[in-house]
Amino acid sequence: MKIVLGISGSSGAIYATRTIHCLKEAGHSLELTASPNALQIGLDEMSTDYTSLDVPFFGQKDFSAPFASGSAVTAHYDAMVIIPCSMGTLGRIAHGYSDSLLTRAADVFLKEKKTLILVPRETPFNLVHIENMRLLALAGAEIIPAIPSFYSKPKTIEEAVDTVIARVLDHLGVGNDLRPRYGN
Repeated sequence: MKIVLGISGSSGAIYATRTIHCLKEAGHSLELTASPNALQIGLDEMSTDYTSLDVPFFGQKDFSAPFASGSAVTAHYDAMVIIPCSMGTLGRIAHGYSDSLLTRAADVFLKEKKTLILVPRETPFNLVHIENMRLLALAGAEIIPAIPSFYSKPKTIEEAVDTVIARVLDHLGVGNDLRPRYGN
């Protein structure tokens, strides 16, 4: 698969870092974009510089990125995941406010009816957040909040995070064994 991974500026860089690792390990093609806040949070929380990974990176004002165009998305891309997705980014996407490459790409994936997965990490949700998620669900986006599950008895932060990453991979159709399945 060819996947665009967007990273917005809410805490939870570990979700982005683990998703990149899992998708690369599974042999999928990735292209990245991240908000300026996400770049800073990646450094602060994980010491990760997303711009220097072995993955093509496009800055937030680089509207010449191939995934900023509907014709390129339709022909070449399978899905976009925004992980973590801040409520500000989610709200801009919900209302068609494409002021950055991240929000423009999400808008393109929606209009081209391609898979768009948003992983909000903020809590609690207020009514505006819920309404924006409702709008996006109606528009065809998949909303997978970064809420770990605990029936697999995770023993580390990474194992808890992987319960969320496994759900994202499941919705992308990417096989994984990041955590035991319920009932097994």
